[in-house]
Amino acid sequence: MAKGYLAFVLHAHLPYVRHPEYDRFLEERWFFEAVTDTYIPLIKFLDKLRADKITAKLTLSVSPSLANMMEDPLLQQRYLRHLDLSIGLAQKELERTKHWPDVNFLASVYKNLFEEARRVFSERCGLRLVKAFKEFADAGLLELMTCAATHGFLPALCAEPTAVRAQIFTAISEHERIFGVKPKGLWLPECGYYPGLDAILAEAGIRYFFVDSHGIEHSDPRPVSGVYAPLYCSSGVAAFGRCPSTSRLVWSSKVGYPGDPNYREYHRDIGYDLDQNYLQEFQYAPGVRTHTGIKYHRITGPHNDKHLYNFDKGRETAERHAHDFVNRCRDQVHRLQSRMPYPGVITSPYDAELFGHWWFEGPQWLYYVLREVATRGGDLGLTTPSEYLKKFPIQQKATPAPSTWGRNGYAEHWINPKTDWMWRPLHEGAARMTQTVTNALKQPRGKLEDRVLRQAGRELLLAQSSDWPFIITDGTTEEYAKRRFNDHIHRFHHLLNEYDAKTVNEETLRVLEHSDSIFPELDYTLFAPK
Repeated sequence: MAKGYLAFVLHAHLPYVRHPEYDRFLEERWFFEAVTDTYIPLIKFLDKLRADKITAKLTLSVSPSLANMMEDPLLQQRYLRHLDLSIGLAQKELERTKHWPDVNFLASVYKNLFEEARRVFSERCGLRLVKAFKEFADAGLLELMTCAATHGFLPALCAEPTAVRAQIFTAISEHERIFGVKPKGLWLPECGYYPGLDAILAEAGIRYFFVDSHGIEHSDPRPVSGVYAPLYCSSGVAAFGRCPSTSRLVWSSKVGYPGDPNYREYHRDIGYDLDQNYLQEFQYAPGVRTHTGIKYHRITGPHNDKHLYNFDKGRETAERHAHDFVNRCRDQVHRLQSRMPYPGVITSPYDAELFGHWWFEGPQWLYYVLREVATRGGDLGLTTPSEYLKKFPIQQKATPAPSTWGRNGYAEHWINPKTDWMWRPLHEGAARMTQTVTNALKQPRGKLEDRVLRQAGRELLLAQSSDWPFIITDGTTEEYAKRRFNDHIHRFHHLLNEYDAKTVNEETLRVLEHSDSIFPELDYTLFAPK
């Protein structure tokens, strides 16, 4: 038996960016880029592991908002168009760089990558990425989890318990609708935990969740094994803590692997280097520069003079770093062996989009890590949270500390002077939804009333997304985040005002159902008190 285990966890999430009212919309690129850079490479490398008959173990959380986008026919067709534009741009680059052999070769590689992404998406997946992930889960390579419905920041919503329950129960029903099975685990958005949240998870049938390292280290009572073993909350749900050392190796821009000079430079993209007129037909908004995915340079160093990227050196560096990561994990389980009565677990959770989108070589690195641990065997084994709990069911009982991941570890990235104006409307909206649904359940309702309450629930859930305060705090696409938040709050109250006045405009309702079509089977009664 292994002396310790590595539980690799990826959390795949994007805000719900779907705008059928426009032919092309800038923020929909977030989804398209993540599919090309992260989800398709992940599928390719898992296919390779399965073809090589390597029994890898990986845990993947797919948020309900992301899963809904993956299944949306409109976004599927728009993604094909996006790939065609990318292939066209790469072809144009081949012509532009024909007198520069090194750059021309890189352009040809990008053209091949875009064409391969199109084949994987259309032929391998039949336009349905969730189909491939479900196949991996059925084959035992993946353990699929869910997240809160729209990635709502639950510690800030807990003043209205129905809001938290609606986020969690909607997520579970959506996961079952899309993937065909109920999830065993749930990724808490932003790893945000507060005491008592686990009781709602237990009620929903969830067996485990994740917190940052300080959530475990400051638990009550203090844990005997630190972050290297899960804790059982009083509800019976297990909490796994993030291992700080493995996180630092991947997240840190200073000491982490992604900062190696041989890796591709994310920020140096031809979308910012070349003339606007040359790029115009490939841009989503006139005059707005965006990443194209074609990047010719490697990190090189902190200065602006960047050398050309070398795909072979990038791959070799990823393999070397994977070997280093596995050796460090192996050393860690040796140190743990002397002070733990059973094999410990190194829990390594990351945002999935780090792998491929931000760190181009990340999926290759992950493939090498999984392959090496799975094939070398011995002291270090791969596991998933539910598999580990099944092997070692006796664990310490404690209450994790209130905590999040992110800056300083205690919610300040989502609750701060730039975002404090957002939380009162969310609390008032949740209270109004609870009261409206409670009253509605006491009297007969027609199909139109059901549709209004269902759409109001969608709008409220979308307004609760943690992405909006996160973006505002970061100051990136701040105006878009503010507009999305305000739009959903306004639509929510507009629907309930018409509902209360019995003046529902069915045409307006139909437009909102088409625009914000997430969660087609939403159960609005979840907003009523338990």
